[in-house]
Amino acid sequence: MATSSSSRTATTLSFPRFLRVGSGALDDIGAVLTDLDVRRPLVVTDAFLVSTGAAGRMMDLVAAAGMDGALFSDTVPDPTTDSLTAAVEAAAAHDADVVIGFGGGSPMDTAKAVSVLVRGGGRMNDYRAPGPYTGPALPIVAVPTTAGSGSEATQFTVITDSATDEKMLCPGLSFLPIAAVVDPDLTVSMPARLSADTGVDALTHAIEAYVSAKNNPIADALALNAMRTIGRYLLRVYRDGEDREARGAMMVAATQAGMAFSNSSVCLVHGMSRPIGGNFHVAHGLSNAMLLPAVTRFSVSGAEARYAECARQLGAAAAGDDDSVAAAQLVTYLEQLCADVEVPTPSSHGIDRAEWDRLIPTMAQQALASGSPNNNPVVPTAEQIEDLYREVF
Repeated sequence: MATSSSSRTATTLSFPRFLRVGSGALDDIGAVLTDLDVRRPLVVTDAFLVSTGAAGRMMDLVAAAGMDGALFSDTVPDPTTDSLTAAVEAAAAHDADVVIGFGGGSPMDTAKAVSVLVRGGGRMNDYRAPGPYTGPALPIVAVPTTAGSGSEATQFTVITDSATDEKMLCPGLSFLPIAAVVDPDLTVSMPARLSADTGVDALTHAIEAYVSAKNNPIADALALNAMRTIGRYLLRVYRDGEDREARGAMMVAATQAGMAFSNSSVCLVHGMSRPIGGNFHVAHGLSNAMLLPAVTRFSVSGAEARYAECARQLGAAAAGDDDSVAAAQLVTYLEQLCADVEVPTPSSHGIDRAEWDRLIPTMAQQALASGSPNNNPVVPTAEQIEDLYREVF
């Protein structure tokens, strides 16, 4: 007997058209562009990757494939609406037919924004959540150089409003890369601090994807596998950046976690993290890490069985442990992990207490406005978010 369409809800899942994954994958960038039938890529990167020679290598590979490439390297950490102006102008001047986001989350977020603004017009504020935007955009190829943001596989970009310092979440299929090149060799030079922050960022993506109210079986599988890998390898890359096995594993886990949360959404950690980044210019992965243990403790009662499973995948609890025991062990595990990788508090990071306290009500409202807290197992009030900000300081 046919099932009535009114009795079930279909889940829509979205992924890049294809990925090239593994050591040396960057060498295939020319083949990727050829497969996409594009000719005029704009490579969006940052000054650091120019200084290391990585951007030059990218441009050489593009040229060797017979492409007419242009380079934009003036991206900034946590890109702003003001910082996008020159990038959009560069894409228009080059008559780009594809944008390559090459770097960490900030160059990839910039590339995504450029792809939409060049074709869609207007201002970035026009594309903010709830959205989503599914209109005209240049195709995006993402080439991550950190193992954390997962932006290479997500239908989101985050841009700070220069006028208000608010980090705007901008969702929609038009922000989803058409292809990604995931090469762990590009992460070997990452310093320990960045390895830690991006690794905890990926873990946050996996946990929040799994406990989100929008969870689904396919995102669950990606999130759980990412957790298993991160539990095994995060401390290894933090302690030894030359550990190629661990680098490769973390790169895959970050992409899996990105795919997971892109298809089930994030929750309260991210809702609270963006205002910290926007108001105090703290890197996204680090602000997530500052919040993860406390927000998890606040949230476990709303999805005890799911948090317990997170603990088991991470090796923080045994298969036979009761859910209540395992969920509690997850909080302890996260506290110890953040201590092991020396995650600072906002206070020890140098944030002024008076300014933090002054902005708590504003940050709480910004967190709620993002929509992410509504996916949390325990949906918080503004007052509860304010209390959590005070707790983590």
